[in-house]
Amino acid sequence: MQAEAQPPENSPGRIFLSVIIPAYNEEKRLPKTLQEVIAFLAAQPYSSEIIVVENGSSDNTADVAQEFARQHPIVRLLHSRQGKGIAVKTGMLAAHGDYLFICDADLSMPIGEVAKFLPPRLTDFDIAIASREMPGAHRYGEPAYRHFMGRVFNMIVRMLAIPHIRDTQCGFKCFRHSVAQAIFPLQTIDGWTFDVELLYIAQRHNYRLVEVPVNWYYRENSRIKPMQDTLNMLRDLLRIRQQARTGRYDSLLGGK
Repeated sequence: MQAEAQPPENSPGRIFLSVIIPAYNEEKRLPKTLQEVIAFLAAQPYSSEIIVVENGSSDNTADVAQEFARQHPIVRLLHSRQGKGIAVKTGMLAAHGDYLFICDADLSMPIGEVAKFLPPRLTDFDIAIASREMPGAHRYGEPAYRHFMGRVFNMIVRMLAIPHIRDTQCGFKCFRHSVAQAIFPLQTIDGWTFDVELLYIAQRHNYRLVEVPVNWYYRENSRIKPMQDTLNMLRDLLRIRQQARTGRYDSLLGGK
């Protein structure tokens, strides 16, 4: 799947920022999140769009997003099968922005932090990764056991896949459009470890990865199931290494 061709730079139809929000059973949290994101983007000097990707919800997530889309032209609703990874992939390959920003539906990182990921604040990058571990980052309200499990998993990720990134699992990441179009077609993991796979592919092809310290707030009804998801992530890491050995990630779409 390829996105439509982007209009020439500085043309009236060009979009600067696309915000992609994967949403699974988010009927309660999504309204507040969309209100905050819409208000933030309305105050910016650049053009933007919001893509909500509903992925197999059993509640009224789709209806909530569709109502926002009717009221706000910058909002689009897409659908995918279940899995955060496939939801993000669907939204990223359909997005039109120069910069494509993945935003968790719980908005655990305040949307105002997005300025840290974009020009003029940040310029020399291909993928910018929100980090809760960099100097200057702050975590608020996170239970100790969740922090410990996250650090253990990140240690394993650094040993097996991505040695130089301190926090691969924060759900806020920004991609240049051309980079997303090159690496997302190679994504094979539909679940939580999709971002490790994408960063592994990007590292393999020498894209510029930078970490951005952010303020991050723990949300009580997080969708993560620590024990089950950790085991699934370990399985996925071994899958990534196996696929790399077989050449699955060697050829980028259209080259670098």
